[in-house]
Amino acid sequence: METKRWQDWAMLAFGGWLIISPFVLSYISYTGIAALNSYFFGVVVAAIAIVALFYPKMWEEWVNLALGILLIISPFLLQYFGEEITATRNHVILGILIAADALWVMLQYPTHKKLRV
Repeated sequence: METKRWQDWAMLAFGGWLIISPFVLSYISYTGIAALNSYFFGVVVAAIAIVALFYPKMWEEWVNLALGILLIISPFLLQYFGEEITATRNHVILGILIAADALWVMLQYPTHKKLRV
C-alpha cells in the first residue's frame, strides 16, 4: 500500500466539501451545531486524506470508515435532523460516500490472504 490512490484525492475533496458546505448550502443558522459538525468532520477527513497522500496505510481507511459511520448518525445523535434537513442530507450522503470510499480501498488492498479450506 505504498502507492498514491485516487480514493485519497476523493477523500480530500469530501473533506473540503464538508468545510465549505455550511456556506454553500446555507445551514449556518439555528444553533450552529450542524455547521460545527460539518467543520469538524471536514477538517479531520481532509487531514487524514493529506496524510494518506504521502504515507498510505490501512489504518487510515479504518478511521475513514468510522468517520463515515459517525457522520451518518451524527444528525440523530446531535439532534439537528428535524430543523436542519439540508445539513442532515449532506452529512448522511457524505458519510455514505466516505464509508464507501474506505471500504473500496480495504477491498482493493486486502491486508491478509483469505484462508482456503
